[in-house]
Amino acid sequence: MSEPAPFFDSLADGPEGGRAVWLRTVDGVRIRAGYWSGGALGTVALLPGRTEYVEKYGRAARELLSRGWSVITIDWRGQGLADRPLDDPMLGHVAHFGDYQHDLDAVLAFLRHEGAGRGLRAPWMLLSHSMGGLIALRAINRQLPFRAAVFSAPMWGIRVPLWHRPLADAMRLLPLSLPQDRGYAPTTSGKSYVLTSGFEGNQLTGDLAMWDYLRSHVEAEPGLRLGGPSLGWLRSALRECAVQMRGPAPALPAIVALGSQENIVRPDPIHRRMAGWQAGRLEIYTGARHEVPMERPEIRTRFFDSAHKLFTEQAGRPEPEAEPAVSRRSSRRWTLSIRDRG
Repeated sequence: MSEPAPFFDSLADGPEGGRAVWLRTVDGVRIRAGYWSGGALGTVALLPGRTEYVEKYGRAARELLSRGWSVITIDWRGQGLADRPLDDPMLGHVAHFGDYQHDLDAVLAFLRHEGAGRGLRAPWMLLSHSMGGLIALRAINRQLPFRAAVFSAPMWGIRVPLWHRPLADAMRLLPLSLPQDRGYAPTTSGKSYVLTSGFEGNQLTGDLAMWDYLRSHVEAEPGLRLGGPSLGWLRSALRECAVQMRGPAPALPAIVALGSQENIVRPDPIHRRMAGWQAGRLEIYTGARHEVPMERPEIRTRFFDSAHKLFTEQAGRPEPEAEPAVSRRSSRRWTLSIRDRG
C-alpha cells in the first residue's frame, strides 16, 4: 500500500478531496503522486512539464472533474517533493531521460492496485504538458494502456539559438555521464523563473491571475522551487527527442494544442509529427503562450472541452489486452528548449 504524502490543498485550489501519496519506483526513487477522484467517466493521467509539481494542476483537475474525469498527476524525480539526486536542490537533473518512464510505471502500478479503491476508475486517458509530452510520446510508443492522448506544447524539439546548434548536436552525440553533466546547462541558473520574471513579457501565460497563482505556490513553499536543467538533463533530452521523433507516428487518437505565441519549445517538430499522425489533430490557439491550459479563461475552456470530447469519444473502446511494458535502461533512446520553463 502507498503511504500518504504532503499535499498543499489551499495552494492547489483544486476540487475537494485532493490527496497525495508516496510511490517508490523500480530503481528506488521516491516520487509523489497527487489525485482528485470521483469522476464517473474514467481517469486522466496528467504528466507535468519540467520544474512542475502536483499542486500546479489543481485548477486543471477542477476543469476535468467538472466534466466527469478523475485526475492523477506526479512529481517527477528531481522536482516537486520527489527525491532530488544532487546536492544542489535547485538543479534539475536526470542522468537518463528514460528514467522518467520508471516514474510513470509507478503511477500505473498504483492505478492498477489501488486506483479502484480510491475512486480512480478506468478507462485511462493521457494529458501532458511540455516535457511531459516527450515522456508521454515514449509511453505511447511503449503501448501503455491509454485510450487517447492530449498534448499541450509538447517538448518534441528544443529551442536552441542558431549559433549554439552545432554545439547541441555535438553534445547529443557525446557519451552520457560526463563530469560536466552535473552542472547547469548553458544560459541557465538556480533561480526560479516565475520568481525572477515579471508578468509583462513572460513566456508562459497571458493571464495575470494564472501568473499570480503560479508565483504564489513557490513563494509559499520553497521546496517546490526548481531552477535550470543540468547539462546532463539537456543532453539526455536532446537524445530522447531525436529518437522519439523517428519512425511513423503512433496510431493512438491524439490532439496537440499549440499557442500561436509559443516561444519555449520548437513548433516545427510538432508540425512535422502531426502531419503524419493519422489519428491526430493539431489545434492552434491564437494569442496563447506556452501554458495553453493556464491561459485566459476562453482559451482554457476551449482546451478542456476539446480534451473532454476526444476522451469521451474513445472511452468506449475495448480495454488494451497487453499489460504496460516495464521501462528498461536498454530501451532508452533519445530534441526541447534549453529555456523550457514548464
